Amino acid sequence: MPTASTVDRPVRVYADGIFDLFHSGHARALMQAKTLFPNSYLLVGVCSDDLTHKFKGFTVMNEAERYEALRHCRYVDEVIRNAPWTLTPEFLEKHKIDFVAHDDIPYSSAGSDDVYKHIKEAGMFVPTQRTEGISTSDIITRIVRDYDVYARRNLQRGYTAKELNVSFINEKRYRFQNQVDKMKEKVKNVEERSKEFVNRVEEKSHDLIQKWEEKSREFIGNFLELFGPDGAWKQMFQERSSRMLQALSPKQSPVSSPTRSRSPSRSPSPTFSWLPLKTSPPSSPKAASASISSMSEGDEDEK
Repeated sequence: MPTASTVDRPVRVYADGIFDLFHSGHARALMQAKTLFPNSYLLVGVCSDDLTHKFKGFTVMNEAERYEALRHCRYVDEVIRNAPWTLTPEFLEKHKIDFVAHDDIPYSSAGSDDVYKHIKEAGMFVPTQRTEGISTSDIITRIVRDYDVYARRNLQRGYTAKELNVSFINEKRYRFQNQVDKMKEKVKNVEERSKEFVNRVEEKSHDLIQKWEEKSREFIGNFLELFGPDGAWKQMFQERSSRMLQALSPKQSPVSSPTRSRSPSRSPSPTFSWLPLKTSPPSSPKAASASISSMSEGDEDEK
């Protein structure tokens, strides 16, 4: 058997399995097998449904689906259909297999403690690492555990109770539960929309109140500026009041002003201010003439 260091062609590595519900754990194992050598050709053997049901159990995917899943894996160079459960020298020679890649855990099946024992003894076995937390059995366990959830989901998606192997009573129960879940979802959506609406109203109310406060402060400021103690309205009122008082009460003429001219329509009233209150005979002719001259001067003044 040639080794990887002595051959000039790609090293032919073989990996086999059931590959039901192809998942990331399968892909990682094939990636390791492909990258064992710098230059390798990976062949993947997939067992048929009959062989798998006989030695392992019922599969979720049929063999055609499993073949197709492996064909689209980028690490796989060739898919060998209807692969044998136990590798024989004739099979290894037919496909020119140099090494067999599989995890190192003993795989007991078909009456053997380890179906890869003779491959290991021949020095053709290369171990790969399993990916923890993911396997076909784990996926099936999840489905079985949450059977009601998946049955209700598929009923809702249009599958019949017969296709799901669900009894009449369970079908009605699942459909009723689906209706209840729809109502819950509607109520939840209404609550979320209501909360969103209330939040919008609160935001708008806050904005309106803030704007109202600003306008109120502006209005009060303008009012005080106009009607306050020292406002413009008071000053204007005082100015108008003073103007009205001036218009209604003009200034009086001064006492020392010259005598107004008599009106031509009115006759002058007689003036008796020049008449003496008491008359006494003049003591002498000189006094009498002085008195007459003073009266004549007064008469001239009146004229």
